[in-house]
Amino acid sequence: MTETRVADALGRTTELVLGGGRLLAKGRSPFQAFEVWETPEFGRLYSLDGHFMASEADEFHGHESLVHVAAIAHPSPRCALVIGGGDGASVRELLRHPSMERVVVVELDAAVVDLGRRYLASVQQGVFDDPRVDLRIGDGFDHVTRTASAASASYDLIIFDLTGADGPAAALHKESFFRLCHGCLNHGGALVVQLGSPFYQRAQVGALMAALSRVFRTPRPYLVDIPLYGGSWAMACAADDLDPRALDAAEVERRLVDRRMNTLRHYNGELHCAQFALPNVLRTALLAEMPAAANQTVST
Repeated sequence: MTETRVADALGRTTELVLGGGRLLAKGRSPFQAFEVWETPEFGRLYSLDGHFMASEADEFHGHESLVHVAAIAHPSPRCALVIGGGDGASVRELLRHPSMERVVVVELDAAVVDLGRRYLASVQQGVFDDPRVDLRIGDGFDHVTRTASAASASYDLIIFDLTGADGPAAALHKESFFRLCHGCLNHGGALVVQLGSPFYQRAQVGALMAALSRVFRTPRPYLVDIPLYGGSWAMACAADDLDPRALDAAEVERRLVDRRMNTLRHYNGELHCAQFALPNVLRTALLAEMPAAANQTVST
């Protein structure tokens, strides 16, 4: 195939453009358009509705921090829910924790799972063949609604590995859905949400943090550098009885050793602590959006 350029919009007038790419696959599922590219610097990557999702070269930056900030803070995570995550990378990271007994993955689009198996095997690493993994093709909103309606806590961790909050997954980024997730968590459990770019999507980041702070006692925002997403990317670990910011670097390293997690490429004890340091411009924006009672989330 002819080499070409592929781009993703970061903001209204800004794009991340990758040159020398080769299109490997292109199609449309009942839910979204998808493409898979081979690129010189990022290796293979895939996009959904024109937005880059993950690449071989840098996906571990995002997925390790998405999972381990909360999972290491939890003393013994046994059951997790991944909403989205059809490429398998979040599941891969959850399975590193030896206490993990069950990971339920609710992915809306089977095409994402299939393209991961076919084109991104180094990312997916066969996780959906692991007997601890329960893959369900369906609507994450419906799954959480049914679980919450059963009035029985089910999960130690809920991980949002979704498309953006301003797209098809918008309904899953509302305060009402966060409350449903809250009802599905065991005592000491946590919800992890991707907030977006603190530069290009600062208003969205603030609105999501405000919503989380109205549901959870301790929502902790943190920053991760993800090259494919244009740089800094905001996430949040939201909980009532779990605070990842309370762990120092030495304790994180001790837990990593105890859990035999010595092959990580991004996450470590010092990075765990550093991720919670927010630049003043973002801290000010979040304080303006969040209720006064929740200001300690970003001010201390």
